[in-house]
Amino acid sequence: MDTFNILHGFPEALVRGMRSGFLGDADYHHLTQCETLDDVRLNLSESDYAAELADTTSISPTGLQAVAVEKLVIEFQYLRSQSIEPLSKFLDFIKYEYMIENIMLLLKGTLSGRDINELIAQCHPLGLFKESTMRSIPTFESNSRGYEDLYQTVLVDTPVGPYFAKFLQESSDRGDQVRSVLEEVEIEIIKSSLLKFWIEDFSQYVKSWVERRPRSWASSSVCGLTPTQSTSPLTPSELP
Repeated sequence: MDTFNILHGFPEALVRGMRSGFLGDADYHHLTQCETLDDVRLNLSESDYAAELADTTSISPTGLQAVAVEKLVIEFQYLRSQSIEPLSKFLDFIKYEYMIENIMLLLKGTLSGRDINELIAQCHPLGLFKESTMRSIPTFESNSRGYEDLYQTVLVDTPVGPYFAKFLQESSDRGDQVRSVLEEVEIEIIKSSLLKFWIEDFSQYVKSWVERRPRSWASSSVCGLTPTQSTSPLTPSELP
């Protein structure tokens, strides 16, 4: 606990501040009573979304969602930039799910001939890669060599590359080409398998941290808990 505030004090303060900005039951009740989008804007004018909504000239359901997602991404990235292990790795794991979603969206759209700009616009901001990486996916030729290059030069270089490698290894135990795997297996099946590997990896990371976290952290008085409540959940700074 001697270095707790030095290492984790500021990220914990950020989390507590963000938590205080959550909409409460009363806020959601008022939103259900709104008849127009302007009423929604008015009800959110005293919330943490006020500054973002003030910059919007016209309001729409899509615009509201975009504002909320942008706010989430900015706060998430800032928290990640101020964190160290194990919280930083925990936050990275959260992003991996969106990376998988985005890669599968690009892959599925490319195979169906959709425009890359349209696909990138639909990707979740938390799962974005460098634009050059995302735009390189549709540049590969539609043959066995092209699909091999796609895997080796794009998918492997992503943080979720090991999940793709594990799936391809399990799916091509007879030495099939990467192309045959991607063509013969439903995209949604691939996606489900990747998410399964991600969840297993995420779960193992959390379990390994809980097992080796300092005993003093489990028994300390945090968030109003007494030292006797050693079975209390992890505090924001303890999160792996």
